[in-house]
Amino acid sequence: MDFFRSQDIARRNTTRLVVLFLLSLISLIAITNLLILFVLGTFAETINAPLFQRVDWRLFAYVSVAILAVVGFGSLFKIVSLAGGGAKVAEMMQGRLILPGSEELHEQRILNVVEEMAIAAGTPVPPVYVLEEQGINAFAAGYSPADAVIGITRGAINTLSRDELQGVIAHEFSHILHGDMRLNIRLIGILHGIMVLGIMGYYLVRTTGHSRRSKDSSNIAVVGIGLMIIGYAGTFFGNLIKAAVSRQREFLADASAVQYTRNPDGIANALKRIGSSSAGSLLQNPATSEISHALFGEGVPRSFNALFATHPPLEQRIRRIQPNWDGSFEVSHTKAASEASTSGTAKTARRAPLTALTALALTDSLIAEAGRPQEANLAQAREILASIPDDLIKAAHNPFSARALVYCLLLDSDSDTRGKQLALLEERADPAVYDTLQQLLAEHSAIDETLRLSLANLCLPVLRQLSASQYESFRSNLDALMQADGRISLWEWVLQRVIVQPLDSVFMPEHRLRPQAHHALRHLASSCAVLLAFVVRAGRQQGQSAEQTYAQAMASLGLADEAMPAAERLSIDAINQALNALRGLKPLQKPAFLKACALAIAADGVAQTQELEVFRAIAASLDCPLPPIPLSDSPSS
Repeated sequence: MDFFRSQDIARRNTTRLVVLFLLSLISLIAITNLLILFVLGTFAETINAPLFQRVDWRLFAYVSVAILAVVGFGSLFKIVSLAGGGAKVAEMMQGRLILPGSEELHEQRILNVVEEMAIAAGTPVPPVYVLEEQGINAFAAGYSPADAVIGITRGAINTLSRDELQGVIAHEFSHILHGDMRLNIRLIGILHGIMVLGIMGYYLVRTTGHSRRSKDSSNIAVVGIGLMIIGYAGTFFGNLIKAAVSRQREFLADASAVQYTRNPDGIANALKRIGSSSAGSLLQNPATSEISHALFGEGVPRSFNALFATHPPLEQRIRRIQPNWDGSFEVSHTKAASEASTSGTAKTARRAPLTALTALALTDSLIAEAGRPQEANLAQAREILASIPDDLIKAAHNPFSARALVYCLLLDSDSDTRGKQLALLEERADPAVYDTLQQLLAEHSAIDETLRLSLANLCLPVLRQLSASQYESFRSNLDALMQADGRISLWEWVLQRVIVQPLDSVFMPEHRLRPQAHHALRHLASSCAVLLAFVVRAGRQQGQSAEQTYAQAMASLGLADEAMPAAERLSIDAINQALNALRGLKPLQKPAFLKACALAIAADGVAQTQELEVFRAIAASLDCPLPPIPLSDSPSS
């Protein structure tokens, strides 16, 4: 399915979720009021009166408001408790963070698979948490790719081959890319609010059980039992909602995993291993039921699978991937053979970066692959990782050296500016980090610009483990480095959007980008003008003026009347504000804007690495991650 259409469906699923929630809430209000009226004997006293007159409407209003308050508070409390993003969900499931450089072979292997997939998809590399469970399962959680995490069970990383793990991780990346994660967290919060009524009923029954018997305590006990029953009704509605929202998304994620890897056997064999395992995909953690809809496989047993199952049956999932499947859960190939084909890629000579050729064809191909990494992108991700020197890979995986590496990526090529930046770091940075920076500079005075973005992304998981004070100091140093020469370069802006913003969303919740109402392009014309003027001025214009290029790009959006903003209006703050506003574009209108950006870049027939980095940073900020820049002179990878 087209990525942008899939995002639109995810948006409509959110509306569908709200409608289902409201319907379930109305049902709970009606049932609770009937219970209260029955306990108070209202029906018995007015048995001969018309139905409308039997109801005490003032009491009905009080009870309804109370239910709305309880459910609303319960939902809000749960959503706030998960405000830290995917890491909070992983901790709720008692996941343990796998640190890069782990000496445990299986743990390092899953980290490698996740890094490859993230680079191929053009997303930040998510941290990986292992759940000490024997069932074969996994999940992706977070509000956006910036704060996403991957959780995977011990049973999965110890049992599955590398190809099978890649299929599972590709499935989870589909949820990251298609906007399913935010929906899943909202679902957790909403369902918790619905089930709070049952929890209240349980405590009412416990309280009255220890109190003296009286008519009032008996009535309270009846109300408590009734609320418990209503709580079960809430669970019933909740499971229906989860099933309604989840099942088709699982089919889409399976299909996307096949599309990403071009290896249907990988995910199909992972599903078969679940079918042949005694532990299956079931998890023992009590919190499993809350996130069951976000798991790779069914996490809790269901007695009425067809009605309440959050996942389609294994047989249906496998047969959609392998139509000629014989029904056996036996996996034909050996684990060792799969490992041998992909375990470790030799360092290869890097090809010359693409700087010219069909610039428009290149940008168009990148847009076509938005949110849909292909096997070629995975192969390119492996090539990128193979092209990065081992000591830089190691540096990206350590909290001290990762900070030093990001500092290194920001050092200016001008010797005077670089000297000023180094003096700032010597004064302000952690001494151990500064010493590491000096070691990196001794061996790598300059880092290939085509590797910079991937290297910075590799640093993200360990940088997310900094303490709040360490991050505050690190971020302050980044700002000082960027402003050392009195201006912000294009690369510095890219790093700010791709690295600083995701970290801000983790350490500074007030900076987290909130979901916005969806608007048409015409409603965001001024923001489009600022961004396109920035893209035009960022590149080199040959054969025509910047004004002509801007006019062509705006005309492609039907916004030809919007004048080109003056250069002095294009401050970093103005650019960031415009980009944040454009996050509210309707999903199906985002590719039109990206194509306008592509027109601006391609106007001179040249696609410089710097221009493409800006292009990818804009796309990532619009939740449309693009694959890496091709390494050859072909317009498409």
